[in-house]
Amino acid sequence: MKEEVRLMKGNEAIAHAAVRYGCDGYFGYPITPQSEVLETLEALMPWETTGMVVLQAESEVASINMVYGGASTGKAVMTSSSSPGMSLMQEGISYIAAGELPALIVNVMRGGPGLGTIQPSQSDYFQATKGGGHGDYHLIVLAPSTVQEMADFVGLGFDLAFKYRTPAMLLADGIVGQMMEKVVLPEPRPRRTAEEIARQCPWAVTGHPAGRGINVSTTLELDSAKMELNNIRFQETYRRIEENEVRYEEHFTDDAEVIFVAFGSVARICLKAIEDAREQGIKVGLIRPITLWPFPTKRIAELSHRVKGMMVVELNAGQMIEDVRLAVEGRVPVYHYGRMGGIVPNPQEVLDSALSHFPELKK
Repeated sequence: MKEEVRLMKGNEAIAHAAVRYGCDGYFGYPITPQSEVLETLEALMPWETTGMVVLQAESEVASINMVYGGASTGKAVMTSSSSPGMSLMQEGISYIAAGELPALIVNVMRGGPGLGTIQPSQSDYFQATKGGGHGDYHLIVLAPSTVQEMADFVGLGFDLAFKYRTPAMLLADGIVGQMMEKVVLPEPRPRRTAEEIARQCPWAVTGHPAGRGINVSTTLELDSAKMELNNIRFQETYRRIEENEVRYEEHFTDDAEVIFVAFGSVARICLKAIEDAREQGIKVGLIRPITLWPFPTKRIAELSHRVKGMMVVELNAGQMIEDVRLAVEGRVPVYHYGRMGGIVPNPQEVLDSALSHFPELKK
């Protein structure tokens, strides 16, 4: 079959990919810079073609709790929002994690704290990777850097969520959500039948006809010993994810003396800075974490044994740098360059910052 190539925004790609994945339901609330996800779904009207439910809820709190309810029945459900809206969703996300339920959560980040700015940011890294709600839990966090990955990671996020029965987050900065690129949309998947859901999700809550009762999904456990066992089970799942699902991309690391570490749109800026540096004989490289959790700790540790240092570049005051420093364990210096408030650095700024910390690169 001939590939279907389209020109669209990252947010639009998410909506198209969700319909083609066979998503059963989307529940969300408009907020810049991700509103096109809901707007595109409303324009596509998938309830007429696939039966997918698309609902604009009254708030982000309502949205995430609708996801909680839908996920508990074994349905493939999702929501999307931006940074302040994600803050409102944290309790519900914690409940979904505690219920061991699969769901896809999309966060197209903007600057903060508070209402902040509608301009792009990467300052929700801590919230996404450390568990923004209460309790010892993790989300699988995927960080796209292209519109193509915005589309591809919808299916990947759902697949991982169902594989491990845990929520997955697609964490994009506002640049990737708003920029337009060519994208090859995924092949449509049929929505699962009730029989397939029952077979694949034996844990799912089911309703009973004619008012004969409904099973209720709850995460409350008053017996401390049982609650500890629940948490031990969660941690075992997270260890399996860390062993099997780490994803990253490398560029020019074979002979690099200094390595940039960046994700999302900033990785693209770093790659241009590296290309410019290489033309000047400056040997720098890039590792781009694709899964922010699980983080590519082992690979960064390996690279740290043969470089002079690492340069973490982010659209924030310095968040991912903490995980890089933990991975490096003091073997080499790790520096940070970041912009805030919606300001996006250019490649020359990034290169100049690296050279200010590692002047020996200029031979």
